[in-house]
Amino acid sequence: MTLPCLPFAWLLLLLLVIPLPAPADEATVVVSRLQEALLQSMKEGEKLGFEGRYRLLEPVVEEAFDFPAIARLVLGRFWRKLDPQQREAFLDAFRELSVATYAHRFDTWNGERFETAEEKMLKKDRRLIKTYLVKANGERVELDYLVHRRGENWKILNVIADGVSDLSLKRAEYTSIIKDKGFPQLLDKLHENIERYRHEGR
Repeated sequence: MTLPCLPFAWLLLLLLVIPLPAPADEATVVVSRLQEALLQSMKEGEKLGFEGRYRLLEPVVEEAFDFPAIARLVLGRFWRKLDPQQREAFLDAFRELSVATYAHRFDTWNGERFETAEEKMLKKDRRLIKTYLVKANGERVELDYLVHRRGENWKILNVIADGVSDLSLKRAEYTSIIKDKGFPQLLDKLHENIERYRHEGR
């Protein structure tokens, strides 16, 4: 039995009536990919161990965050005083510490899940992605991500947990260390934290 061909007008009407899924905004996708990896790290945390979680998260974290821009923001005026080698040394340590921190903190799963609430346009090249980490008991931790466009990609600039800006905390801590003790002491502090996380994860 051959079905009759539908006139073009009917086909057009069907396309208009049947809703098609809207493509996810690229800015939100960056955050979603990070959170999916964090959830996997939690669920497989014991099996993977610290080094396994680090290897899992490293490419995702490096892809998600705009580390060069964050480095300039957290060091403020001190960034301009660093030579190219010092800047590279800070960037390497800062990236490594960021991955190590996530691998350290997202090590166990107890029924948590992530929810994306909304995306707010702040300006043409900036968005605020509002999300929640929902615990098994229903308690919510608000996690907001400030993202900006870098070339053709969206990158995370800042994470705000329950209203507390991670970028602001790091800026206050890092600039205080440089001011009081110097840049080499800041690098030592970053490496100490990395080794502490590795040691605690063994």
